[in-house]
Amino acid sequence: MPTPKKSTPSKARSNKDQSSKPQSSKALPKKSASGSKKPLVYGAAVVVAAGLLGFASYRATAPDGSSRDTSTGAPAAEVSADPQAGVYPELAKLARRDADDKLAVGRADAPVVLIEYADFKCGYCGKFARDTEPELIKEYVEDGTLRIEWRNFPIFGEESENAARASWAAGQQDRFWEFHAAAYAEGAKEKGFGKDQVKALAQEAGVEDLARFMKDLDGEAARAAVAKDQEQAYGIGATSTPSFLINGRPLAGAQPKETFTRAIEAAAERAKTTAGPGASGDAGQGVPRGSGQGVSGNSDQGASGNSAPGASGGSDK
Repeated sequence: MPTPKKSTPSKARSNKDQSSKPQSSKALPKKSASGSKKPLVYGAAVVVAAGLLGFASYRATAPDGSSRDTSTGAPAAEVSADPQAGVYPELAKLARRDADDKLAVGRADAPVVLIEYADFKCGYCGKFARDTEPELIKEYVEDGTLRIEWRNFPIFGEESENAARASWAAGQQDRFWEFHAAAYAEGAKEKGFGKDQVKALAQEAGVEDLARFMKDLDGEAARAAVAKDQEQAYGIGATSTPSFLINGRPLAGAQPKETFTRAIEAAAERAKTTAGPGASGDAGQGVPRGSGQGVSGNSDQGASGNSAPGASGGSDK
């Protein structure tokens, strides 16, 4: 498109109900490429943020309808109108703002950065990619307000890892977002992400040098890049996909578009009064590159999510 610290997560609830409730998938802690298990590494504030991500995931996957306010129908992840509420500066610093980042779209100095931790086998990540992200790109990335940075967070095993490395490899030929769109297209994940399938997706995405793509896919650089993203996700206490940071404000699950809109606009308002990259940038300069190529879908249907293998009652549907 522009096309989770390792600790034992709480027991996930069933995600079989794919209604409009905001939901996210639960992941089990995994060993990093080095085989180590890291504690939270971004400061005490992250413990609070991890709790918020976990609670949001719990509310999102609750089967009793508690993920919505029954009196208003509002989603569980409430975003305060106060631009300062729920913002953790240590988490905001995780934005890379690298103009050469091939897995990002939008100006490097945009006032708002949305970091997405996701898995290509996560059905609800796909829902966000098809239904919500294109609208955010159209409304906020294209006018220079928002930058979206992708982090590979494979939690569903070997094929998830394979798809993550494949997306990175496609990015080396400037086709990450096109691969992203192809991998999240309806019916794509049901075909799996074996070597032959990711090669076909790369071809669909317009990757020109498929031999290089296959070499990069299995290379150490791809493995290291994916492991780095994965460690960052676990480092902030994320245990589900999709998980997001919006200028240091955590959100869990494929929330309704309105939830992201409120968070982005609050972050943009806060950026006007704080120093730092993008705080005084001139919005309206458009998207420098990537520009959401391959983005499809324009619905703001309610959110949904899925559970990683091993999480009670979970499914990756």
